Amino acid sequence: MLTLANLTKTYPGGAAALKGVDLELGPGLFGLLGPNGAGKSTLMRILATLQRPDGGSVAFEGVDVLADPQSLRRRLGYLPQEFGVLPKVPALVLLDHLAVLKGVADRRSREAQVETLLHLTNLHAVRKEPVASFSGGMKQRFGIAQALLGDPGLIIVDEPTAGLDPEERNRFHNLLSEISERVVVLLSTHIVEDVRDLCPRMAILAEGRILLQGEPDRLVAGLEGRIWRRVAAREEVPELRAAHRVLSTQLHGGQTRVRVLSEARPDPAFEPAAPDLEDVYFAALGAQAA
Repeated sequence: MLTLANLTKTYPGGAAALKGVDLELGPGLFGLLGPNGAGKSTLMRILATLQRPDGGSVAFEGVDVLADPQSLRRRLGYLPQEFGVLPKVPALVLLDHLAVLKGVADRRSREAQVETLLHLTNLHAVRKEPVASFSGGMKQRFGIAQALLGDPGLIIVDEPTAGLDPEERNRFHNLLSEISERVVVLLSTHIVEDVRDLCPRMAILAEGRILLQGEPDRLVAGLEGRIWRRVAAREEVPELRAAHRVLSTQLHGGQTRVRVLSEARPDPAFEPAAPDLEDVYFAALGAQAA
């Protein structure tokens, strides 16, 4: 169990990145959803023990992480938003080197673990190729392989599918889902589909605060009967925004589709629509901005 209580962080100059974050994560995939600049990466760095909060507490399996960061580092797998690799170093050699740094000292145990992870991430066939030559999706899979070294109890992945093509994204989703059966996996992203497809529990973070959290299906059900849609000309959109709580607009086939949150039909041109997680996301962000 990972427990965060009243975490705060303010950077020099007064920019408040976290404003009292409370979360409790058990085994499985937990999605942290929020726009760029919401404070997600700051929170990930604190949990990865790369920086300290100004206040609050972090506990993993009952141990105070801020007082004893090494206790978590021994159990942590971390895939940051961006990571560098050594040029010309093959995947097999680099993964073995990282395993040594992670504390896997026994050579036979290390070789077996590296071999298993290369198969798990579908990289065994290219194990002798330099990681620097890998595609974006292959590098992300290598990132997961290194995050799994040492049999971690907590895995943090920060914006893992940004820039991946649909095939690589699906492969990455399947891998994360398989991993999460055994450990706590925290998925930080601004991509709603990633959370909808993967996570049985989630939270929305914006401007350093948790706006809401829970099970995606229950959060979506909370908007049942309150979402309305219509097709509108582009010049009508500003007027609709002024008159109604517009959640999103989307071009489809040259037309603008408008989705509105309202307790009753906004006007006869609107029809009821089934809510989805994107509606939950935009409704939470809109309430925060109001």
